[in-house]
Amino acid sequence: MAGIELFGRHDELARLSGFLDGVRQGGGARLICGEPGVGKSALLAAVTELALADGMRVLRASGSEFEADVSYSGLHQLLLPVHATLDRLPSGPREALSVALGFGAGAPPDVLLVCNAALLLVTELAADTPVVLLVDDVHWIDRASAVVLGFVARRLAGHRAGLLVAARAGAVSFLDLRGLSEQVLEPLDDEAAGHLVDLRHPQLPARIRRRLLDLARGNPLALMELPATLLGSAQRTGTQPEVVPLSDRLQAIFAARLTGLPEATRRVLLLATFEGTGDVRVLRAALPAGSSLADLAPAERAQLVRVDDPTARIAFRHPLIRSAVVAMSTHEERRTAHVALAGALPDDRERRAWHLAAAATGPDEAVAELLEDAAHRVMLRGDGFAAVTALVRAAELSTTSAGRGRRLAEAAYIGAEASGTIDDAKILLTDARRAAPDAAGSLHAANATAFLMINGDGDVSTAHRLLAGAIETGDHGYQADDPALVEAMHTLLLLSWYGSTPEYWEPFFSVLRRIRPQPPDVLALASDSFPDPVRTGPAALPRVDAVLRTLTADADPTRIMRIGTASVYLDRLGDCREPSWRLVRHGRNGGAPRRHLGALMHLCLDDYLVGRWDEAEELAAEGQRICDTSGFAFFGWYFRYNRAIIAAGRGRFDEAYALADEITHWALPRGVAAAALFAHHPRALAAAGQGDFDAAFGYAAAMSPPGVLAAYVPHCTWVMFDLVEAAVRTGRTAEARAHVQAMRDADVGVLSSRMALLQAGAEALVLGGDEPVARLAAVLADPATERWLFEASRVRLALGEKLRRTRSAADARRHLLAARDGFAAMSAEPWLARVAGELRASGYRPVPRQRGDLTTLTAQELQIAQLAAGGLTNKQIAERLYLSHRTVGAHLYRIFPKLGVTSRAGLRDALPPSAVEPTAR
Repeated sequence: MAGIELFGRHDELARLSGFLDGVRQGGGARLICGEPGVGKSALLAAVTELALADGMRVLRASGSEFEADVSYSGLHQLLLPVHATLDRLPSGPREALSVALGFGAGAPPDVLLVCNAALLLVTELAADTPVVLLVDDVHWIDRASAVVLGFVARRLAGHRAGLLVAARAGAVSFLDLRGLSEQVLEPLDDEAAGHLVDLRHPQLPARIRRRLLDLARGNPLALMELPATLLGSAQRTGTQPEVVPLSDRLQAIFAARLTGLPEATRRVLLLATFEGTGDVRVLRAALPAGSSLADLAPAERAQLVRVDDPTARIAFRHPLIRSAVVAMSTHEERRTAHVALAGALPDDRERRAWHLAAAATGPDEAVAELLEDAAHRVMLRGDGFAAVTALVRAAELSTTSAGRGRRLAEAAYIGAEASGTIDDAKILLTDARRAAPDAAGSLHAANATAFLMINGDGDVSTAHRLLAGAIETGDHGYQADDPALVEAMHTLLLLSWYGSTPEYWEPFFSVLRRIRPQPPDVLALASDSFPDPVRTGPAALPRVDAVLRTLTADADPTRIMRIGTASVYLDRLGDCREPSWRLVRHGRNGGAPRRHLGALMHLCLDDYLVGRWDEAEELAAEGQRICDTSGFAFFGWYFRYNRAIIAAGRGRFDEAYALADEITHWALPRGVAAAALFAHHPRALAAAGQGDFDAAFGYAAAMSPPGVLAAYVPHCTWVMFDLVEAAVRTGRTAEARAHVQAMRDADVGVLSSRMALLQAGAEALVLGGDEPVARLAAVLADPATERWLFEASRVRLALGEKLRRTRSAADARRHLLAARDGFAAMSAEPWLARVAGELRASGYRPVPRQRGDLTTLTAQELQIAQLAAGGLTNKQIAERLYLSHRTVGAHLYRIFPKLGVTSRAGLRDALPPSAVEPTAR
């Protein structure tokens, strides 16, 4: 079976391999049944290979509906390869079979004689070599051949011959199935279906892949045939139609069961197809006079649909039956159905708009307005693809060139900013300019152009200048309720941040001051918290909680992402975690990638700060993949940055420097100064981890000079402590004091508990006396500080180093031990090594514990210790306990000192024999 490549069919092939073994021993007969396209023919081909490989003789035939009336045509196909062996039969059976198969002339033979002759021939062949008769599409075999096959099937016992036939589930057949065991071939499971799609279509976009899997429902033929249709639809419209066109092969399969239905039944099925939700009440309201849902009965009996009585819902047995229903309808039938459904949905504005649009035969401004409103509604749900489709259709129905151009420009903006359909956005933008050349400077068009520029070969400066100019000359009147103005301002905020100089920010704040009556809440908050939090962040603090409270379960995805952006430098990303995870899950299921990326960025940053480094690395890798495949290449630097700081923290220094260099080489030619500045952070962290504090000082100072918290470089607050510590370690006392004074003058500690920690930590390193140390101790004792695991561990390490040299070794050890536990949890190897050295220098010696003293271990630590003592590796322990191997390593670092050992080798001696995990011995 190793050479048979059938996805998800291992169990089925194993059963059929057993069937072949039974044939070799003493005959057998089996029926394989399954829905059209499920892979019955492929399975028979695999069985053929298995039988031939085992030295068996295989005779094959396939039913054809065009030969169903030709007597013995199926038997002729099956026995033609062994025609020459008819001579081995006695004259009576030989002549009867020869005439039946058309090889000889004569009167029509008796049916029983033909049956006996066929059986005799098969058993004669089986005497030499085991024989397998394979018949595909047996439901189309002619009546005469079916009679012979049924006769043979019931008489194979004791002979080394077998009959294996395949038929569609529910199909009517002339074959008498008595004597045949049945094997049902189910659709592929999700894993096998995904494997098949990924192998045959590895570059399929995630949303189209998800749509394909939903439509195909594990049907292998549909999985192979639909991608071309789905990709074609996406290229034309930017989204997927509710009902997809079928290929010729799929249409032939799924339409075959519709041809015999009454006209009235097909009309009801067409209404059910377009209605989409299966709501019986809507269907009843849409039915024309003289029709009723009783007309659906023939489709129910044919198992094309089923009606769930408790919920009053109609469901199609397979999604592609809907496509076949549409394919068999006429234009006027489709239009009539859409008009009827629009009339049945007076209160559902969005669905009514789509039905009216489908029924429209020319421009219709009223319907265009309904569709435009629908586009804005679906954007609130984060479905940028559907919004683009609605706007494009609205543009087609527009009665003026200005309306068409405006709607196409907005579609282009959504495509470029939210959906990642960059190529489509370029086409839409070109179409918008052709439709209304005088509207080329509209804000939506300018916004789209800015996004296309930064995601292409353009630079930040040009994109910023273009958008700022469009805002200045727009006809928005600086009204806060103008959506195009608000969207443009959020884009300008990002472009200004990328530029990182006052010149970029001046146009932004100039417009912000003119917005009336006042800027929207999220834009106002981000304007204070994001560009220059050192100077304007405190003004945002009274408003941040009110904005965060709007992150409800039904919050707009765009709002979630933008609130996250406004929260970064106030250290409130933790309050955005659950909404951000909703966006990630939505993106993984095919939602708009831009929101997915934004949520990943914020989760990565928060994970770094709170010590969830395993998750940070996983999410950063996910974000990098999306950037590389979704049309958002510009944002890849964010994830390189996140990967770099974790690599630096974990001691993978070469990787950290390489990623930082990648960011710099990409950013500088494009004018993305913010990215180039960010790249200094992992360099500073890596240098400190290597003990090269002179280099660490230089990298930190490159973000913001000593004594200065640079304006419009908000990330300089993330390396304040790095700069001060490096300055102290390299004898740059004046620079260290100047930077601490800048932190105190700005009172950065007011921004968050993390900023308070960093400020107090820097003061304790630089300022003399007991007061700074006491103040830092109080900050470290604050429960809010515990969240910042990496920063708190670093500050404790630095404080422990100072205390060991200047004061109490006991106080130093307390902070050093806490730092050790924090670094161990993150697998921050360079810092663990450093803290271990300080502990030894402080005179700390792990207290040897008596054998079996396990009271200091948590339940999970004890379980890990038992498994490790039994000889399992970190990876094996991780797999058993559903943890990451790095988490296991972190636990072991905490376990060793608690048990008084220094390595895994000491665990077995430290644990009593009864405590060692039995499965690990």
